[in-house]
Amino acid sequence: MRIGFDFDNTIVSYDALFYQVATEQKLIPTDLPKTKIAVRDYLRNADNENVWTEMQGYVYGERMGDTSAYPGVVEFIKLARNKGVSMVIISHKTLHPFMGPKYNLHKAASEWIDNSLVDGEQSLFGKSQVFFELTKEEKIARIADCNCDYYIDDLPEILQMPGFPEKTARILFDPGNNHSDKGMNAKFNSWADIKSFYEEKW
Repeated sequence: MRIGFDFDNTIVSYDALFYQVATEQKLIPTDLPKTKIAVRDYLRNADNENVWTEMQGYVYGERMGDTSAYPGVVEFIKLARNKGVSMVIISHKTLHPFMGPKYNLHKAASEWIDNSLVDGEQSLFGKSQVFFELTKEEKIARIADCNCDYYIDDLPEILQMPGFPEKTARILFDPGNNHSDKGMNAKFNSWADIKSFYEEKW
């Protein structure tokens, strides 16, 4: 069995950090919900789309080390490894932000994986298991090339893109319960639920 993982908003949770950065920069009221979507929507409604775009580059670059993995994801990856499951991370990520300082977003994400997806001192993903693709189309092609049996992503539009491999089961990770399960093989709101799903197959 081979499982593919998206990275941003699937393995990594940005909710707390986006709220923290937006309050540090005094861009939002402090009583706003502490979620990335709430920050994004507030800034867009305030006609601050460029501020939001630049903030993303700052968070994904300079502040990447301040983010956390979703609860349960590291435990799931450890369990899958111990069961002999092959795993890859396949992400759609530009090399530099669209606006603002030219942080190397691939380097920041790779360092986070090396520091955060670990079992003691041992990394859970080698370099050959991590792919950062520049376009959505290249991401889909990589999922097919890696011959994934399952692919887990937070965006239904990725899982439903033309060219998504038919043999790969579409698993939607939706912690905010923002999407329907239409077109999905399964939808889960937590990594604990994903763990239970796979434990039945192992």
